[in-house]
Amino acid sequence: MADSGKFGGDEVAGAKEHHEESTLDELYQAVIMELSRRPHNKGNIPDAQIVTKGNNPICGDRVIVYGKVSPEGTLEHVTFEGKACSICTASSSMMTDMMRGKTLDEAGMISDHFKAMMRNEVPFEVPEELPDMEALEGVRKFAIRVKCATLAWTTLKNGILEYKAGRGESSIDESCAT
Repeated sequence: MADSGKFGGDEVAGAKEHHEESTLDELYQAVIMELSRRPHNKGNIPDAQIVTKGNNPICGDRVIVYGKVSPEGTLEHVTFEGKACSICTASSSMMTDMMRGKTLDEAGMISDHFKAMMRNEVPFEVPEELPDMEALEGVRKFAIRVKCATLAWTTLKNGILEYKAGRGESSIDESCAT
C-alpha cells in the first residue's frame, strides 16, 4: 500500500470493496426520486371499498391504500397516502399505476410476484406497462429496504383479502408482515 502522506495511506483495505457509493447511486435513481417528489395517485378515495393501513416500523413508513372496486370486480382506482421514505413512496406510486383495471385476483397475484422479485425468489421482470419498475431492481441489494418497496403492495393485498372476506375496511396493521 503506497503512502501518500495522508492518514492511512491511499487506500484502506476493504474500504470500497462493496461498491457502496455506486450502489447507493443505483438505489436512489432519478426515477425513484421523481416519483417520491411527484407520486401518482396520492390521496384518498372517499367512497373506497378497500381502505388498508400498512406500517414498516424499521424505516418509519406508514401508508394507507385505497381501492375502488367496480361492479365487475376490477380495481377502478387505487390510491395511497401517508408518510414514507423515497423508496416506499415511489413503489407505492408504481403499485397504484400497475393495479388499475386489474381484477382482485390478478392484483393479489401481481402483489405476490412483486414481493417474490424483490426478495430475489424469482428473476426480476419489468412489466411492459410499467417500465419505471426497473428502478426498484437495485433496492433488492439492501434487504432492509425491500420492506420499504413492498409495503404498499402487501398492504393492498391485505385489503383485498379483507374486502373478499366481506369487511370492506381492513383492521390489519401491516407491520412488516411482508
